[in-house]
Amino acid sequence: MARLDFWYEFASTYSYLSAMRIGAIAKHENVRLRWRPFLLGPFFRAQGWKSSPFREQKEKGAYMIRDMERLAAERGLEFTMPENFPQNGLNAARLALISSDEGWAEDFTKAVYLAEYANGKDIAAESVLANCIETVGRDAGDYLARIATQDIKDRLREQTEEAMTLGIFGAPTFIAPDGEMFWGDDRLEQAIGWASRA
Repeated sequence: MARLDFWYEFASTYSYLSAMRIGAIAKHENVRLRWRPFLLGPFFRAQGWKSSPFREQKEKGAYMIRDMERLAAERGLEFTMPENFPQNGLNAARLALISSDEGWAEDFTKAVYLAEYANGKDIAAESVLANCIETVGRDAGDYLARIATQDIKDRLREQTEEAMTLGIFGAPTFIAPDGEMFWGDDRLEQAIGWASRA
């Protein structure tokens, strides 16, 4: 079966759009997904930015919000811009890393994105993450304890460093087995098509 790596960040609004539809499209095209959470903060700092480019550039940020409103409406998704943006997705990403290992990344990732962008909740809050974990039928206490371990901290850092090594510069990014890279929600179908033929 063909494979596609889906690199995403919980602070990325456009990753929300991709996460909500990529599973069904990949299944239809017989492409196996690897859910690869990472952090964009180090990328922004390397560019000399203190925050998301959507915060750094006022006009770009205003456009993104309107664009998200249009796209979400077209796809039947709720969209509420969180008051605190970009949100701190560190612990959510650590949990997503564990969920990817164990095969429940899609459901968990979607639950986090819905909490954040459909319901405007703060995904840095332990109670919000606990609810997302329980939504997918897992024990929240066990997993919240695991994200504090050095192994999980190191693995997320290593995965973020791998994204940098691959030349990733934003999210969502899709990488096919032959190394071909596609950036942005609007390239999702093209990426899956490429992976299925690679």
